[in-house]
Amino acid sequence: MESFFEHISTPYRMAFLIGGLLLLWILEGTIPRFRFSGNKYRHAGTNLFFTLTTVVLNTIFAFLIVKASIWTSAKHFGLLYLVKLPVWLHAALAVLLLDFIGAWLIHWVQHKYLWMWQFHKIHHIDTEIDATTALRHHPIENLFRIAALFAGVLVLGVPFWMVMLYQTLSVFISQFSHANIKLPKKVDNIISWIIVSPDMHKVHHSHYQPETDSNYANIFALWDRIFGTFREIKETTTIRYGLDEYQENRYKEIGPLLKVPWDQHNDTTTVNYSNH
Repeated sequence: MESFFEHISTPYRMAFLIGGLLLLWILEGTIPRFRFSGNKYRHAGTNLFFTLTTVVLNTIFAFLIVKASIWTSAKHFGLLYLVKLPVWLHAALAVLLLDFIGAWLIHWVQHKYLWMWQFHKIHHIDTEIDATTALRHHPIENLFRIAALFAGVLVLGVPFWMVMLYQTLSVFISQFSHANIKLPKKVDNIISWIIVSPDMHKVHHSHYQPETDSNYANIFALWDRIFGTFREIKETTTIRYGLDEYQENRYKEIGPLLKVPWDQHNDTTTVNYSNH
C-alpha cells in the first residue's frame, strides 16, 4: 500500500474520481432517493465544472502539500512523531486526524463565519443532491480547504503516501455520502456509526438551518458525535434541499454561482428557520 500511494500519479487519481462517479451514477439509477425534476445531465455539467476547478487548484497547490509532507517526514516533525508508532497506526491516525483538521474543522468554521460562508454556500444552493455535488465548491473555498490540509500535514507530521491515501478515501466517501441513493434505513444507520452515510449527510443539505448546521463530517462520522453536531431525521425523503433565497433557475448556471459571494443576497439570512 505504501509503495502504491507513494507513487500514485494524476491519471490514477483521476481514475479513482471518475470511476467512483460512474459507479455511483449507476447506483443512483438503480436505487434513487428522488427523481430529478430538472435535467440530470445539465445539473451534472454544472457540478462537474466545479469538480474540474477543484482538481485544477488541488493540482496547482499540490507542491505545498508535498513539500510539507516530505519535510515533516525528514525531520520527524509533528504530533504523530512524538511517540514511535507502527506504520499502520501512524497511517490510521493520520487519516483520522487529517479528516478532522482538513475536513470537519474547516467545514464547521465556514458555517460559523459569514465571509467564509459566502463562498461555501454554493455547495448548499444545489437543490438536487447527487454524487456530482460532492466536489461542487467555489474556487476560493478550495483555497480554504487546501490551507487546512497543509496545516494538518504540518501539525500532525504525515508522510506523502498517507496524504494520498487520505485524499483518495476522502473523494470517494464524499461522493458516496452525497449520492442520490436510498439504502435500507438499518444499513444506513449502521454505516453512519463509522463513516458518513447518505442519509446522515443529506440532513446537512436541508434548507432548515438547524439541520444545515449539523453533520459536518466528511469521512468519519465520529467527529459529529464527539462535538455534538450530529443530527438524525427519521424520514430523510422529507428534506428539502438548497437555500430558500437561491431558488431561481439562474442559480443552476455556472456564471451566477461563481458570483454568489458578491451578489445581492450577501446580507440576508443564509437559510430559513421555518420547519421543513
